[in-house]
Formats: sequence, structure tokens, C-alpha cells
Amino acid sequence: MNFACVYYGDKYQIEYVEKLYNMVQRNTTLEHKFICFTDNTIIRRRLRHTQIEFREFTRHDFDGWFNKLQLFSPDSKLDGNTLYMDLDVVIMKNIDDMFTYGKDHNFVGMNDFNPSTGQFNSSIMKFNNNTTSDLIWKEYMKRRGDFRKHAGDQNIITDLIKKHKDSISFPDSWTQSYKWFNREGKRFHRSKWTFEQDPNAKVCIFHGSPNPSDSKESWVIDLWK
Repeated sequence: MNFACVYYGDKYQIEYVEKLYNMVQRNTTLEHKFICFTDNTIIRRRLRHTQIEFREFTRHDFDGWFNKLQLFSPDSKLDGNTLYMDLDVVIMKNIDDMFTYGKDHNFVGMNDFNPSTGQFNSSIMKFNNNTTSDLIWKEYMKRRGDFRKHAGDQNIITDLIKKHKDSISFPDSWTQSYKWFNREGKRFHRSKWTFEQDPNAKVCIFHGSPNPSDSKESWVIDLWK
């Protein structure tokens, strides 16, 4: 069983990888391999005291967040089930259920916070490359030119996998938006930024801005460490 993250570019400091690693260790009882895909050589030295396994993607013709698509490549060598999370999340509760959810499906996505998009949000994904490599990677590489109009990796992933019978979604109650949660419990409420913690959610997603390092909320400071 794998937990994976991607650290490419200079958007985040190295501490984001270390804190994600620490949050995962605190919030799962399941044996797993923590894998970070990165082209950064400094991080390997800085975090050598951890049990993080560092790997580099084999292709270098992907930019920014589009590198996430390489998770589904056979060259990633992610055998078995993999739970992926973006670096800008805060894990608030035990995530064992996220590792095991949808055992009869090879892809589990997270519904976007804006339901009108009908998309998966690629901040959290669980997949098994025995199947998803064919459904996502091979299909994407075959039709790569057709996807140039897509704004991000999650648009592509949604198009390739969401309607497939092997794909399901995590329960919406397991994730919250840092910006868009409010007392009424609505998942999407763009006009009201309260920065409250959802007591029922397992993971808080910092999509867009601000980032976890920008937050002054005591619950974020307490959990993101």
C-alpha cells in the first residue's frame, strides 16, 4: 500500500513535504510506503532522517501540476493501491478509511467543491495502476494533443475516468474546503469565508489561496506540523 505526493517546481517549501509525511504517520495505523516524486535534490538531503522514498518521474515534458498525470504511468512503479494527496492539505483525523475505501473499484476520486463543474478535484485520489494506467495514462498519451485545451490535470483525469464503471467518489463529508465551509454545512459556499474546521471531515483542502502556511487559525497551526 502506497501513499504518494508530488513535489515539483518552487511553489512550496520543503516543509510542506515533511509536514504531510508527519500528518500521515500520525493519522494512519496501516502499514504503507510513503513516496514523494520530485526532481529536487536538496529535499533528499534535508529529509533523509524520514522514511520517505524519493523517486523522479521519467518524463520531463510535463509542466507544473500536469506532472500528476505521471502517477498513472507504468514507469512510476506504483504497485497495488496508492492514496495520493496534494501538499497543501491538512489531515485532521484518521485516514485509514481512505486507504481502504472502494476496494472493489480501481479509482476513487474526490468530488470538486463546486458541484456545477461535475469534476473530480485531484487533491485526493486513490487508484490501482493495474487498471488505471490503461484508462488514464495510455489513453492520455494516445490523445495528448486533444487535451491541450484543458486548464489542469483534474480536468483530464475527470474526462478519462469519472464516468467509467470502475470509478467512484469518496464521501463528501470526508473532505472540506478551507475557504468554503460554513455553519450550514454546505460544501460549496463561495461568498462566505469563515475558515472554520468541519468537525466531521478527515482532510481540509487548501485549493487556490491561502495556503496552510498562511493560515492564522489555531486549529490549522495545531494540525499542520
